[in-house]
Order: sequence, then structure tokens, then C-alpha cells
Amino acid sequence: MEASYGQSSRGEALEPSDTGSSEIVPLRVNHTRSGLHPKAPPDADLDDPALYFNRELSHLQFNVRVLEQALDASHPLLDRLFFLLIFSSNLDEFFEIRVAGLKHRHALGRDDSGDDGRLPRQILDEISRLTHLQVERQYRILNVELIPALEEQRLRVRRREQWTSDQQTWVRDYFDNEIMPVISPIGLDPSHPFPRLVNKSLNFIVQLEGRDAFGREGGLAILPAPRSLPRLIALPGHCCETGFDEYVFLSSIIHAHAEEVFPGMAVCGCYQFRLTRNADMAVDTGEVSDLASALRGELLARRYGKGVRLEVADDCPEELATFLLKQFELDEQDLYRVRGPVNLTRLMAVLADVNRPELRYRPFVAGLPKAIRKGVCLFDVIANGDILLHHPFQSFAPVEELLAEAARDPAVLAIKQTLYRTGADSPIVSALVDAARSGKEVTVVVELRARFDEADNLQLASRLQEAGAIVIYGVMAYKTHAKMVHIVRRERGKLRDYAHLGTGNYHSKTARVYTDYSLLTANQTLCEEVHKVFQQLSGMGKARRIETLLHAPFTLHDRMLAMIDREASHAEQGKRAHLIIKCNSLTEPRLIRALYRASRAGVECDLIIRGMCCLRPGIAGVSENIRVRSIIGRFLEHSRVFYFHNDGKEEVWASSADFMERNMLHRVETCFPLLDRKLAARIRKDLETYLVDNCQSWHLQPDGSYLKQAAQGAPISAQETLLYAYAAKP
Repeated sequence: MEASYGQSSRGEALEPSDTGSSEIVPLRVNHTRSGLHPKAPPDADLDDPALYFNRELSHLQFNVRVLEQALDASHPLLDRLFFLLIFSSNLDEFFEIRVAGLKHRHALGRDDSGDDGRLPRQILDEISRLTHLQVERQYRILNVELIPALEEQRLRVRRREQWTSDQQTWVRDYFDNEIMPVISPIGLDPSHPFPRLVNKSLNFIVQLEGRDAFGREGGLAILPAPRSLPRLIALPGHCCETGFDEYVFLSSIIHAHAEEVFPGMAVCGCYQFRLTRNADMAVDTGEVSDLASALRGELLARRYGKGVRLEVADDCPEELATFLLKQFELDEQDLYRVRGPVNLTRLMAVLADVNRPELRYRPFVAGLPKAIRKGVCLFDVIANGDILLHHPFQSFAPVEELLAEAARDPAVLAIKQTLYRTGADSPIVSALVDAARSGKEVTVVVELRARFDEADNLQLASRLQEAGAIVIYGVMAYKTHAKMVHIVRRERGKLRDYAHLGTGNYHSKTARVYTDYSLLTANQTLCEEVHKVFQQLSGMGKARRIETLLHAPFTLHDRMLAMIDREASHAEQGKRAHLIIKCNSLTEPRLIRALYRASRAGVECDLIIRGMCCLRPGIAGVSENIRVRSIIGRFLEHSRVFYFHNDGKEEVWASSADFMERNMLHRVETCFPLLDRKLAARIRKDLETYLVDNCQSWHLQPDGSYLKQAAQGAPISAQETLLYAYAAKP
């Protein structure tokens, strides 16, 4: 989720605007650059690197848009804070995966450039400049905007120098009873080398003077904060000012009592720091004989991968910061000084427990199609016609209930399902377990390599296996990212197929905050082809003939190219041509070139790309007919849907795949047509709603910056419009 400043198309550093004010102002982009002229010749080479934005820098642009939401007063206050924490979480993962990958490539001497022409070292330099500015801005927003605003709402974070005597007493007791028994200081000397610290853990480097009980001279010590404790701690009511909820940071408590950890020693300095490590999984699919066992080993190694970023308190002395950089084999550009807690992401758990509903978005009740009523048999409803659900505006419960009903129904013989991310205590997994225990044929394709969900997926795979389900891990070289269910039911002496196809995960919690589509269908063609995909995943053999459903890595990419080219052909014939692509990311170069060709031919191309976009719009002679917008709001835009005018014979598709190389060529994905014209028209109408949004829409400019759409006339928020249209009415 995100905002309107960013890097230019050639990746120049963002610079703070000149101001002596304490007001938080947008960053100014340095537009001095070389590259493609805004008006390109008709025969401009579509492989020209100047036509492509860098993927990593575009990712940072997305995160900037997330951060900017923390300043947007149209969001409730606690949700603004949540956006700030999401920015931190996104940046953590960016360093753990993307920066780590670039550093690894550079270390191996693999200095090949991407489509944008940049080398890994150049990209790393740009990332360092941009992220330093972003992090500085993040903490300024926290300290100047959000913390004072929270205090105005009687939510106060007490700093050490602000503690009352009652609070000091309570904090001292908390330290003695909760922290001291589990803390493990590590003095640095020849018998205590620098410790291996867990990825993203909170630690302190402590300067000591004096002699300890063994006669050792003071020096440096490392003090890891207990990972089992919350990073923000609520003070009891009797310690708080009347009418206030008050909190203290764990780091403040440890800092205030550091001398008690080192009795008889003088603490001359105590500074928090956090190391981010490479967290990518390095499983060689060509050598592994047991994927689950290999992943278990990698999960342990992930905690201690190579360092990629060091965050320290802003008052940490230069010599200590340099010492830490040396220990972690990092450079000066990898050092980030912060004015606040170094681990903001950990505050999410505490934020969820704050009971101030007036400072959050008002809750809503997700709607249901009229055909789905309490007590009705879902199989009967689906047999009468396809059901389309638009989450979170419409409930995810029918998908869960379909699986629960299938588990209970003695007429159901078999259930097949893919699982990528499901979350803890998933009702869908429980339904599959119940179905397997009742003797039904249950086959589950569990993708063990879903990033940062590997441990959870290993556990649920074991749970399903123990219940008697057949669990397979897909195809070694291809992650299974498709979202599909196939159910076989005996009806009137014959077997009848049912299916669910979706754009998002089978995850009950994210279904309440991510926008996605679900199709419940008994269309026999679609159901049979879903069954064929499952057979390919569980068995071996040549690719089966699948014509209605598009299927990566086999037909999806080529068909998308063909449908874009078809619009171009119609435009060249003087016919109306229009396409709308809505997805999370657009980075695949062949698809970008196809869109450039379509624009040249006169196709109106509307792209709704929430995150990374490597296509450069608005270049005369190349992309002047392409408009790129990013919708950032209360809900995370996650659906992938594609509209093609097709000379009046409109086609609407929904998919689990983004327009990325990994999705099109290196994953198992599905893309399904909306065969019911009314349902296709619904999605088309939803897309039109996004295209007229003037509240949460950010428009990509030819120089790579994003501009917030200025509201002209009545304000239109696509998400609020869809919420009103689909959610249950009070």
C-alpha cells in the first residue's frame, strides 16, 4: 500500500525540498538525466533500455506510495500508523530478498545488465541513496506527525526522560521480573567472539568501563533483546495519566537498566542496532531428493544468512557503527541511522490490540450474492449458474463453506485443492482434514516454497498427511501459484464436477483486506480442465490439451501476447481497440513490448498496476496511448483481471498470475475466462470504477515519478464505491 514522490526514470537520488520549516514536505526529484526523448521516432527500438524502468527502483516507488498514506488525513489515525509499519515490513523484505540477490550477483561477478541497462552495482548505489532518504522521511513522519497525533487522541508513548516515579517503579519491576531472567549479555573478548545474531533481532552494543568479577577490563558487550517479549509494552492504568493509554518501548526499558545487567561496571554507552540478513532460500531443485527435508534445513540457515543492512540508533558513535559494519562485512552505504525503534515492524502485533475503534476504519459486513442464502445447498446454487465473488467487498465465506459442505456431504467423492498461503487455523485446511478422515479422496498440492510461509506450509502438509490426504509438492522447478479447487460429487447416479478458481490465496484473514475475485462454477469444460491441471501436477506425462483455461507455464504467456496483438491488429484496421490490464506488477519484457506495439497501432491501453511497473508510458511514438495508474487505499489491490474489447466481442479473464516472467514462465498458474456475460460485465464495470478514481489513484509519469490524481469534481474512491455496491447494507 502507498504515495507520490519517487526516483526519476534513470534512478537519480530523491532530494529533500529546500525548507527551513518543521513541516514534512514531499521529496523533490532530480530530473537531470539522459535517455529517450519524450517524443521517440516511429522506428524507435523497443529493446532500448531507456524504455524500461528498473524493477528494484520501481518496487521502491511502490513502497514510497505506501509510506505517503501515513500522511494522508483521509485515513483514520491508527490505519495511518499501520501504513507506516507496512512500509517497514515491505522494506525489510526488499533488503532480505532483492538487495541480497543483487549483492550476491555482484559478489559472483555476474554484472550483467537487465532490460533497463543497469548493472547490479549501479542499482545497489541507487537503492542506498533512495532508501536512506525514505527511512529518514519515515522516522520524521513517525516522530513529527504520528506520535503527536496519537497523544492528541490520548495514546502516549513515554520516553525514558518522561517517566513518572510510579512508572519508573513499575518499569523497574517489569525489568526485574520479565526481562532480567531471560536476557543473555555477551562480553566481547578472546573467549567470547562476536555472536551470531538472528536476522532482524533487536540488539544493543554496550560500552563498559571497570573490572568485572573475573578481573576482566571493560570494553564492549552485545545485549540481545529477548525475542519473546513485545516491543511496545502497555503501562497499567494506575501508572497512566487519567484518560490516557500509555506505552513504553522495550528498548527504553533495557536501555534504562543496562547497568543492572553488568553489575559493578560503568555503562558509558548503550545503542540499539538491528541486522537484516539474506533470507532467500537456496534450494537446488536439480539436486534435492526430498524437498521438505531440504527446506527444513534452509529455514534454519535463513536466520543467519549474510548481512545486507545495518540499522543503528542515530546517536551511535561512529567508531561503534564502523566496528559493527566490520563484523557483518558491510559497507558504509549499508548503514542506516534511525531516530526511534529499529524494529518498527514488530509494533504491528501491539497495534492490533489497541482498543480504539474510532481511530480505525469502520468495520463492515461483507456482502453475499442473492442466490446464496442461509441454509441453501451451495452445490445446488452453483449448478444453477456461476457465482462471482469480489473480495473483500463480498464475503469469502462461501468458498470456505463450499469446502466444509463438501467435507460433510456423503455424495462428495473427491476433493483436490492447491494451497499457497492459508494462514494459521485455516477453516479450509480443517475442512480438508475432515474430508480425508471421513474417507474421501483428498489431494492437496501444497507449495512449500511460498516465501516466508515455508514453515507454516510444512506443518499443514504434515497435518493433512496425518489425516490421510494425498499431499504433493507440485513440480520442483515451478512453484504452484494457481488457486483452484476441484470437487467430484455423485448426483442422480452420475458424477458431477464443481470448481473454484480465484485470483487470491485461500487465506481467510487476507480475504478481508485484499481485493480478489472468486469464481464458483459447475461449467463442465472449466471443471474438466481444472481436473487436467491437477493430473499434470500429481502425475507425469506430456502437457494435456487445455483450450478454455489458460495455463502457465504452457499457454498463458503466448495467449496474452496474442490477445494484445489482436487488439493492435484491430486498431490497424481502423476499428476501436481497447484493453485494460489490472495486476500487481508488470515487469515481463515481451509483454511490455507487445503493449508498446499496441500503443503504436492506436490501442487505448489502461493499466492498473498496484506495484512494480517497468513500462514507461507517455512516450510519443511508443507509449502515448498507455496510461498507468496505481490504486493505494484501505484494501490491498491484489486481483488480476484482463479486459480485451476484441472488436466488440469482449473478453474478460481473471488470473492468479501477474505480468511477470516468474508467473508466466516459471510457475504453475491459471487464467480463466468469465463465460457468463453478466459476470464479465460486472468485472468490466468494476474496472471502469478504478479508472475514474480520483482519490486513491497515482499516475505513472514518463520520468518514472508518480503523481497523485487531483480530485476534479465529486471525489470518487473506487474502493469505497465497490464497498457500497457489494457490502451488506446496515
